[in-house]
Amino acid sequence: MGWRIGAVVVAVALVAAYAALSGFWVSTGSSWYLALPRPAWQPPSAVFGIAWPYNFTVLTIVGVLLSLRLPTGPLVTYLVLFAVTIGFAVFWAWSFYVPHHLLIAALSLTACALLTIGLVIIAWRADWWLGALLVPYLAWLAVAASLSWGYWVLTRA
Repeated sequence: MGWRIGAVVVAVALVAAYAALSGFWVSTGSSWYLALPRPAWQPPSAVFGIAWPYNFTVLTIVGVLLSLRLPTGPLVTYLVLFAVTIGFAVFWAWSFYVPHHLLIAALSLTACALLTIGLVIIAWRADWWLGALLVPYLAWLAVAASLSWGYWVLTRA
């Protein structure tokens, strides 16, 4: 049971790091960001305020429950894959908002979204509703990646 508690701690710590590091670099109030041309499909700002608390809550719930349920092999795979996707997501935040490398940011978030499919599959196999909880997060990442590509295209025009 001790290793499962350790897995729970790792899952929660990963989400906390994701939230903290993303929040550290994301600056939607900066003059640079406000001057960017917006893709036509960008949702209103209020949607972001709803989506991210949902995403972080669901990632925590799924991570904790999988830590308590999955056999060691699939759990390690989930946690490692989760850490890699977070790495891509945090790298997106940094590359988009700090050096403004929009192509690198778009590639990073696309990789994050594609790898998140694996997280959904692992969770779904453990219990269909755990996978279903992650589907809106995956959809959000797909939209965010498309927005990132949209920003890149619009700034090249």
